[in-house]
Amino acid sequence: MRYFIKEDDIERELIDVCLNELGYNNHFNCYVTDHLHRSSERGVLNLDVLRREVKRINASATDRLQGFDDADVNTAISALNDIDLHSDPASLNATILTRIMSGFKMPVLQSNGKREPRTVQFIDWENPTSNQFDVVNQLWIQGDVYRLRPDVIIYVNGLPLITIELKDSNIPVKEAFSNNLARYKDAIPQLMAYNAVLVASNGLHTRVGATYADWAFFAPWFRASEKDKINKDEIESEKISLDVMARSLLKKENLLDYVHNYILFYNGTKKICAKNHQFLGVSRAVERYKYLCGSPREEDRGKMGVFWHTQGSGKSFSMVYLARLLKNRFPGNFTFLIITDREDLDSQIYRNFLHSGFMSADEDCQPKTSDRLRTMLEKEDHRILFTLIQKFRYDKRKKYPILSERDDIIVFIDEAHRTQYKSLAENLRAGLPNAKYMAFTGTPLFGSKKLTNKWFGETVSEYNFSQAVQDEATVRLTYRNHLLEVQNENPTFSADFINILQDEELDDDSRQRLEREYAKELEILRRPARLNKIADDIVNHIINRGYLGKAMVVSVDRFTAVRMYDLVTAKWQQKIAKINHELMSLNPTSAEYQTKLKIREWMRSTDMAVVISESQGDDERFAAEGLNLRPHRERMNDVNEEGQELQDLFRDENNPLRIVFVCSMWLTGFDSPMVSTLYMDKPLAGQNLMQTIARANRRCSTLDVLGRKKSCGQIISYCNIFGSLKKAFATYGDAQGGGDDADTDNPGTDTPAGNTPAAMTLDELYTHLRAAISQCVEWCRGLGVDLQKILDLNKAFNQISLFDQYANILINPVERKAQFAVFDNTISQIYDECLPDIISIKEEFVMAEVIHYLRQVMDNSVDRGNLDSARRRIKDLLNQSIVPKGDGPAENREYTIKEFGEFDLSRLDIDKLREQYSESKCKALEIAELEDFISQKLDTMLNQNSERRTFAEEFQRIIDRYNAGSTESEQAIRELIDLLSRMTAEQRRASEEGLTEEELEVFDILRKENLSKDDTIKVKAAARDLLSKLKSNQDQLFTTDWYKDSSKKSSFILFVRDTLDRTLPDCYDRTTFREKNELLCNQFIVRASQNGGYLFAS
Repeated sequence: MRYFIKEDDIERELIDVCLNELGYNNHFNCYVTDHLHRSSERGVLNLDVLRREVKRINASATDRLQGFDDADVNTAISALNDIDLHSDPASLNATILTRIMSGFKMPVLQSNGKREPRTVQFIDWENPTSNQFDVVNQLWIQGDVYRLRPDVIIYVNGLPLITIELKDSNIPVKEAFSNNLARYKDAIPQLMAYNAVLVASNGLHTRVGATYADWAFFAPWFRASEKDKINKDEIESEKISLDVMARSLLKKENLLDYVHNYILFYNGTKKICAKNHQFLGVSRAVERYKYLCGSPREEDRGKMGVFWHTQGSGKSFSMVYLARLLKNRFPGNFTFLIITDREDLDSQIYRNFLHSGFMSADEDCQPKTSDRLRTMLEKEDHRILFTLIQKFRYDKRKKYPILSERDDIIVFIDEAHRTQYKSLAENLRAGLPNAKYMAFTGTPLFGSKKLTNKWFGETVSEYNFSQAVQDEATVRLTYRNHLLEVQNENPTFSADFINILQDEELDDDSRQRLEREYAKELEILRRPARLNKIADDIVNHIINRGYLGKAMVVSVDRFTAVRMYDLVTAKWQQKIAKINHELMSLNPTSAEYQTKLKIREWMRSTDMAVVISESQGDDERFAAEGLNLRPHRERMNDVNEEGQELQDLFRDENNPLRIVFVCSMWLTGFDSPMVSTLYMDKPLAGQNLMQTIARANRRCSTLDVLGRKKSCGQIISYCNIFGSLKKAFATYGDAQGGGDDADTDNPGTDTPAGNTPAAMTLDELYTHLRAAISQCVEWCRGLGVDLQKILDLNKAFNQISLFDQYANILINPVERKAQFAVFDNTISQIYDECLPDIISIKEEFVMAEVIHYLRQVMDNSVDRGNLDSARRRIKDLLNQSIVPKGDGPAENREYTIKEFGEFDLSRLDIDKLREQYSESKCKALEIAELEDFISQKLDTMLNQNSERRTFAEEFQRIIDRYNAGSTESEQAIRELIDLLSRMTAEQRRASEEGLTEEELEVFDILRKENLSKDDTIKVKAAARDLLSKLKSNQDQLFTTDWYKDSSKKSSFILFVRDTLDRTLPDCYDRTTFREKNELLCNQFIVRASQNGGYLFAS
């Protein structure tokens, strides 16, 4: 019979740790004898200890409370002991615990004979070990009806702050909550009135939660330090989870720190307790502040660090904890300046601070204008201010004024994105030169520049996506492609475009002009037939997805968001009608009928809304698109009778507003735990993608209409963001992020080892920067490139012409380009090391910007004046290759959801391409453009069909000959365009053969020489049949790591052989058949090893 660790064993071990490891004062086993000397079992306080400790704490020092006598002690204790158990339990707990945490104000006799208000403390927070810590087990407590006995209670100065319920190791830990702790709340509320946190454990699993929280919000406590490299499975399998929690949370200093500083009451009653990662992270941030108040290194001044906690892990409340801690623990007349870059985030974080009691609703702390903000910082005294980084805009021709030189201004940047590293952030630091800055983010910017760390200092706390899922702070996310059959020759092009829009501070007119230049791609994403098909898919998926949580539909722009609302609402009603028809044919007593009935009622009650930003002239712009914006705008601006805005309704788990249609708003920082599905039809990447998908990763305790709980968040993508998602997770999903980022220097050109200026003073860095710039300028001059001439020119058009001329000189041969890249990398690295200090004297180093801009021209990555980056002629031509699948006009084509998209070169106008390139004066630049474009297309084509490797080999030969100087520029261009022409024909071949790209690859491998027309048809049919059978049997064939298992691999090869043996024509002799079968199986296995075991996209 299997042995299980018993509850009594766990209890004895816990008590032993408290006494012998943590130094608790006493252990009282009250099963037989009441060692607390209570007057009745209805009481829960140890009044003898409480009375003695209150008197000691408040009367031991004359500078505390003079004249504090026994009567005063009794008055103070009565504030805790005389409680109304019939009042709201959560409110009672908030009242009592607030008095314990903050003290109780009462009149105390002073030396002048008068009684004056003073604060009486029940716990000595400044000297944690001086308090009395007792561990009490098996204490009988009498309620109105039941007499119950909690397993373990931790008492501090006679106050029962922690209640711990234990179970045998073979009993699910949740039963400790549902069968015991939850029962205590109703049956013995007097114990819960004093409770700080609850703990449930069976030895294997331990969970900590707030007194009146649902079980879904109880979380493990795995770490005593952020440095701990924990293994959740190992901790739980070795049955030490309770031990880990006890040695960390129940340590005297930690326990009192936690109770005093890491519990808050939202809206006065809703208790929020810090999770393990919040407690450790905020504690580290406090230590960083102490370091900055001492004698920090010069390069650390003002940099409080980066607080990197993944989305959904409670950063905004961590911010409240930290601000409250700094204000209460350290001297100073603090002003906290909370900065975001979006109005919805600003409103949300304001409400978090307000409802957490940090300030009152009548405090003026949200300046409406930039002028008002500057006045409040310069001339007024405020405890806290909330604003947008955009309010630091200023006339670029003038220096931003110094607003305050105080050093007790603390600036918290919420979600530190790219707006925090440009001119606005420079103005912020110029206006508040002595402030201390901390970045709170779930997606810091990595790459070679590590911008977030450059501007804010070292990472003081890190809690990534994987840790959050492991700790059950968030739920896992699942991803599925629901792609439409649209051919797009460049799957990352859309993301590049969106990144430009997100990355640049463009006004509406500039955005619209830039959108026009990417019209082809946007036209596909906005095409009515496509949107109609997506709306069908959303309605069908949303009722069959499992947990019926709330959903967000993310579109590429505001117009599309409104269109999707119109489409989905119409199809929603059609679906209800269809379910009504289905119900008529079902037995009303059947389970299927009952389920459909509940879903129908859920659909009938579901409300939907559009949430988009507001701009002047919107009504006219939307009307021009055939859309009525007015009812949506009125609803977005509406406040109901209870003072709730649209976002409040969507956050409310019981409100029927369940689907919202967005494009940018609510994608960052917005928190609605019941959101379980995101329908993504907007290409995103990097930190923007991670911010968006995190809308679905919040934990939620609310069951859906069918009684199911939220176990994960779903990402349904209509624009194939899987590649971007994998890169984002590689950077932000695990510890030590640092994957590719839009700010990474040109990949493949490394900064030379040894040139990194480490451990230098700022003046030394400036000296090195001047020297590096001078060397680069002299080297360029020797090649006929006069960089100073660019600065001497006043007209931008002339400057652009010079940049093109100089880039054409430097780009070839490849060694020359590489050497210039080395100069730029070195200069950029030293410049970044000087940030943000160099901002005040950046005019002196303007040549560094010229050099970097020239490098970008050479790399085809320049953003000319934020807007001209899309204006190269080649890109206008390449846009023509983005076409939907099928024949005939685009508007007449049928759209279908399929497994993966395809990419087409067939619409390239090769003759026009030749004409454009023949007219170019900068042949080297044009070759670089062609090389980049063809390289991307080849990657796509080779991924589709391995038999196309001859194209890649020829491409490499052309480039090698050109780089070696064996081919003139004109000849290289002709050869590249001819190659592109043949690639274009190849891209059309699948359609001409009547095959898909997958089928064409199989056909190419199987085809042999001298096939007759009839046999060719049979080979095509064999290719189709094989792929069809593989797909229908993939669950059996393609199990986890099947390609690594010799037995499973043999089964797969046999399956392919038997299938082909039945379908290939008789002209294949055994030798040819064996060779073709082997080639095909090898290619399938290679493809599977590259795609995690799958042959086909999910």
